[in-house]
Amino acid sequence: MKKIMLLGLLFSGMIFSQNKTDLSYYLPDHKQYDSAIPTPESVIRHQVGEWHITHDKLAQYMIALAESSDRISIEDRGSTFEGRPLLLLTITSPANHERIDSIRDAHISATESSTANTSSRPVVVYQGFSIHGNEPSGANASMLVAYHLAASQSQDVLDLLDNAVILFDPSYNPDGLQRFAYWANTNRSIHLNSDPYDREYSEVWPGGRTNHYWFDMNRDWLPVQLPESRVRIKSFHKWLPNVLTDHHEMGTNATFFFQPGIPSRTHPLTPKLNQELTGEIGKFHARALNKIGSLYYTEESFDDFYYGKGSTFPDINGGIGILFEQASSRGHIQQSANGVLTFPFTIRNQLTAALSTLEAAKNMRERLLKYQHSFFKNARDEASKEGNKAIVFGNEKDKARTFHLAEILKRHKIKVHELKQDIRIDGQSFKKGFSYVIPKNQKNTRLINAIFEKRTKFQDSLFYDISAWTFPLAFNLDYSQKATMSNAGTEVTDLKLQEGGVSSNSNYAYLMEWHEYYSPKALNQILNQGLKAKVALKQFKMNGKMYDYGTIMIPVQNQVLNASALYNFLDSTAKGSHLTMDAVSTGLTEGIDLGSNNFRALKKAKIALLVGSGVRSYDAGEIWHLFDTRYGIKVTKLDVKTMNRADLSKYNTIIIPSANGLSEDHAKKFKSWVQDGGTLIAYRSTLNWLKKNEMAKLEFKKMELTAEDVTFEDRSKFRGAQVIGGAIFDADIDRSHPVNFGNTRNKISMFRNTTLFMKPDKNSYNNPIRYTSDPLLSGYISNRNLDSLKSTVPLQLKGLGRGTVVAFTDNTNFRAFWYGTNKLLMNAIFFREEL
Repeated sequence: MKKIMLLGLLFSGMIFSQNKTDLSYYLPDHKQYDSAIPTPESVIRHQVGEWHITHDKLAQYMIALAESSDRISIEDRGSTFEGRPLLLLTITSPANHERIDSIRDAHISATESSTANTSSRPVVVYQGFSIHGNEPSGANASMLVAYHLAASQSQDVLDLLDNAVILFDPSYNPDGLQRFAYWANTNRSIHLNSDPYDREYSEVWPGGRTNHYWFDMNRDWLPVQLPESRVRIKSFHKWLPNVLTDHHEMGTNATFFFQPGIPSRTHPLTPKLNQELTGEIGKFHARALNKIGSLYYTEESFDDFYYGKGSTFPDINGGIGILFEQASSRGHIQQSANGVLTFPFTIRNQLTAALSTLEAAKNMRERLLKYQHSFFKNARDEASKEGNKAIVFGNEKDKARTFHLAEILKRHKIKVHELKQDIRIDGQSFKKGFSYVIPKNQKNTRLINAIFEKRTKFQDSLFYDISAWTFPLAFNLDYSQKATMSNAGTEVTDLKLQEGGVSSNSNYAYLMEWHEYYSPKALNQILNQGLKAKVALKQFKMNGKMYDYGTIMIPVQNQVLNASALYNFLDSTAKGSHLTMDAVSTGLTEGIDLGSNNFRALKKAKIALLVGSGVRSYDAGEIWHLFDTRYGIKVTKLDVKTMNRADLSKYNTIIIPSANGLSEDHAKKFKSWVQDGGTLIAYRSTLNWLKKNEMAKLEFKKMELTAEDVTFEDRSKFRGAQVIGGAIFDADIDRSHPVNFGNTRNKISMFRNTTLFMKPDKNSYNNPIRYTSDPLLSGYISNRNLDSLKSTVPLQLKGLGRGTVVAFTDNTNFRAFWYGTNKLLMNAIFFREEL
């Protein structure tokens, strides 16, 4: 599709009193509306665009519409972390509603059969708005779209509803939308101020973009780690929509973008016809925006590469994903390079694009249905060629990590089988009960490929998001694509975590291996109970079983609980953490005895997490989420603005995510605290601050970037090619080092999206993790950066007085699905005195 740029009106008519904005501004060509259907204003008590809609009012209006219209049904699919409803409206004709189940059955059946009738089936469109809460024009426009579809008596709308089932998600991110609306509304003046420096346009940290735990939810469509994503993905797979739209905002000085994105940045697994149909749909957007005089562009930015985004996820699932990006007023009215940009104007553009999508879907109905049918037919043909082939994955010591990868697959309707018996492939051992088998010959074989592929060759060197996400590497699980279905046992239909428990009662001691994912949760509960626990610094063998580095020993004697109460407590703890503890009756072992000095006493973790201005909210939120939702560990969120008056002696561990702008005064306070025995764990850009303020002697490779034979036009591409947007790298580990306790392999897969190349310590034992000489496993990195990365280290541990500074160059908790490196942070906390 040719680049489209309309040179016309520069936001003409945007400067006007918002009190005069009414439905005629948004829907000027539509006059025939059913008076029995409530307008937005009649329910929310203000005109759309006059104030920012709060989620409670948005939900109230959607419920009111469903109650008054036989074209709409509404489903409450669950709750956000903050308890807000995750609503989905189904909008179609009353006649279609009466047979909605048969429509869905026929639609899904067409994706599973060799032939399909496309002449009379409705097209299915999923329309979703404002996954970033501070990009609110989409959610505000959703009220107008829903009203129009519920109330319009025009023949065009009646024909549309006869020929389409619209799955309508008015707010992808209720918590973020509520947070931003509160900010914009509480800073709104009666006399609107368009000055960009007004407080209204400068949100306080962390802003409304993210959900409760500060996640960018438009990266979670594939990992499905958040409650909002889980209900959405369940709805998606229930219907398999032909078109899915994702309404966003971008910088205030931009105009309006719709896909296709940059052609060279489309994932190779996406069919070419997908992009051609996206271009055809784009013509409908162009005509609609031409009509109202709005500037727009296409094909010049954004991409369709990472399948974890809303506009790309449908592309690997037989649909067409479409991204809309509207220049943001970030409040009610703001000056921009294109004139004064008002909130109602941004809403009108989103409304226009939403309606042009529906027009396109109606007119292209048969083509979209045929495309989906052929997508799955071709996928079946590809799958049948795989024959008996299968993928096996697992870890013979960690059922929980293995479970959580299987859980993601099941959420995506991917069939998973038990492993029939222990096997060994390519030097890797897979244990029955700790591993799963995925048949490659199944419906979602293309999605399986997207989840498991390793890719290091690319058409383009620029990426809007990450370039690799190979899931078994993210989970640091053993896996092989050389298994066959002869290795498969029964299909898993009811996936469950193991129950766990204590093997028996003991009057001597209990042992807990540190391999299981939830072992930190159990240890935290044990220490919080005031119980004594020790960690093994060496391996040993007992009762025919080998116990690895990091095994936790809980003696029975001299505890705050008697032997019976201790057993009951540990059994409950083990069950709640889905792991097994072993009862032992003697201190004698083959190796270090249980009374050895190589068992070191552990102390309760008292943790603070630095948050606030200058701290990267994504990274902070991922850590908070990890502690709060998985491990049940209490953490104090210590705000930068109050840090100078905080009593740091209350904590023995402080975590600083990637941060910029920390001062010398901050450094002095943290330095004194570390010298007094604290453990400071720092990530990413914070390492530069540590070095500058002499808190850790860190050495980084200096990068000199010289452009040769690069034109002025290509300068940004040249610089962008040196960015590591997100790739996966191979590292050797020293399993005897406490920071690596719990790992069963001598290798670990590290996620990296920085260009901090840290030199190793001169003493090898101080380099517990080190990138190999050939580290790239999956993703893009320039040759220059790859050469710089080789044999560097992602972690340094430096003593400072009586304390320790732990420095990670990259995020070990990335987007909540990098399960494989979460334990590194836990080890740095619980074994801090042994580092």
